[in-house]
Amino acid sequence: MTIGLTPLTVSTLLSRVRSEPPLVQCLTNTVVTNFTANVLLALGAAPAMTDIPGEAGPFARLASGVLINLGTPHAEQRTAMLEAANAANDAGTPWVLDPVAVGSLPVRTALAAELLELRPTAIRANASEIMALAGLGAGGRGVDATDNAEDALPAATLLAQKYGSIVAISGPTDVITDGTSTLRISNGDALLTRVTGGGCALGAVTAAFLAVADGGGTDSRGRLEAAAAATAVYTLTAELAAAQTAGPGSFVPAFLDSLADLTDQDIAAKLVAA
Repeated sequence: MTIGLTPLTVSTLLSRVRSEPPLVQCLTNTVVTNFTANVLLALGAAPAMTDIPGEAGPFARLASGVLINLGTPHAEQRTAMLEAANAANDAGTPWVLDPVAVGSLPVRTALAAELLELRPTAIRANASEIMALAGLGAGGRGVDATDNAEDALPAATLLAQKYGSIVAISGPTDVITDGTSTLRISNGDALLTRVTGGGCALGAVTAAFLAVADGGGTDSRGRLEAAAAATAVYTLTAELAAAQTAGPGSFVPAFLDSLADLTDQDIAAKLVAA
């Protein structure tokens, strides 16, 4: 079933993030740590890069949301990720799995399978990663997708129904599903693919929005709308930033400024959702 995402829903959830700043724990890859933290700060959330064993679990119990991104999963961080996911589940903390380059590389693929059994609140990935995670593909070219989001929808539906996760597939049109209902967001700009962390930071933004979801993150419709609203805010911001810049070097500061300045009027005027 396809349902709609309204500008009002997006604006309401963004307002909650800004007025009730969620603390987002990020166990993420070393390439994107700085950008991810700055994106969360520009959004209005609070980042915490707590990713070592012995601290990751206790912090996940305190955090508002958790991101687990498999971009550079060294041994210590892999232990911390499992610790954080288990603790988040115990505490009822929503957490997001971003299975970077799953399928094509063995260590992270095994870890992703283990984390998947812990039933992430949401999974955010490109089409090839979603298909590989569901066992319906071999993965893309490293971090780059070789499949499109619509082709990955059956795999996303399978994952959502089996694990109870919201699944968000990135692409020119982003597809977000809870296994029954599906939302599509057709905003964004190609410059997001030309800077480090353009996709990874969206996982952290998704965790922030899940933290303020209707139903406290336990209601499927509320979680679906929160994940979709995160994607909408992020991709709308990319459009606004790209309009002010000539290339990737100037895009990053413009993106952070545009994210901090995003208004209800921007959302109402530019949101392309179905």
